[in-house]
Amino acid sequence: MSTPLRRIQRAIDQPWILGVSGVLVVLLAWQLIASSGVVDRLFLPSPAAVWAAGSAQAHEGILLKDALASIGRVIGGFALSAIVALPLGIAMGSSRVICQLLEPLLGLIRYMPAPAFIPLLIIYFGLGELPKILLIFIGTLFFNTLMIMDAVKFVPTELIETARTLGGRSGQILLQVVAPCIAPQVLDAYRINMAAAWNLVIVAELVAANEGLGKRISLAQRFLRTDEIFVGLIVIGLIGLAIDLGFRFVMKRSCAWAN
Repeated sequence: MSTPLRRIQRAIDQPWILGVSGVLVVLLAWQLIASSGVVDRLFLPSPAAVWAAGSAQAHEGILLKDALASIGRVIGGFALSAIVALPLGIAMGSSRVICQLLEPLLGLIRYMPAPAFIPLLIIYFGLGELPKILLIFIGTLFFNTLMIMDAVKFVPTELIETARTLGGRSGQILLQVVAPCIAPQVLDAYRINMAAAWNLVIVAELVAANEGLGKRISLAQRFLRTDEIFVGLIVIGLIGLAIDLGFRFVMKRSCAWAN
């Protein structure tokens, strides 16, 4: 194999190289379009202008404050959802009676748009942090629960029957057979639904918040600061990517046998 082909093969074997290359291509295209004057800078600021706006916000401490506010709300609401969804999903997947009792209700509620609950949450709990956290909880609970339920349902029957043959009790089977088997699917469900949590916190902050990345984007839109809007979007994307990579790392470490 010639040297150029070997270099291409090495790049393909290193996923991060392709990922970085994709980002650089987008940045280059963005810079070319912004500098060409085809689109007014008011609507498409250059990467340098966005970087300058982000640097100014970081220097003033605004960016960190907003990011921490949004991250805190996401972690609070999603952690509550994950804690409730895990036993509920396992119970529904393990018991036909509980599944038949709750699945129609959960299936109905999960098709209701979570942002539609915002007026009720504001009426019930005011404009503090609680309604924002509850919005994330409502918007992710049902998806987490149903995905965990499906993971439990697809645990191989042979594993459970073998455990029973060896004298395993219900609690032992649940903890030593079912839990390890569904762990990769549970972590993957949390990883996927974390994106919904981020969408919801931005919606909540757009409606009623004093700080947060969503609130900052709303203020920037009001004053036509498109560079600050881009800053908010990029920071949200970077935080989401970091969380996604964190879930992948935990899955790789804790469920290496399933990789």
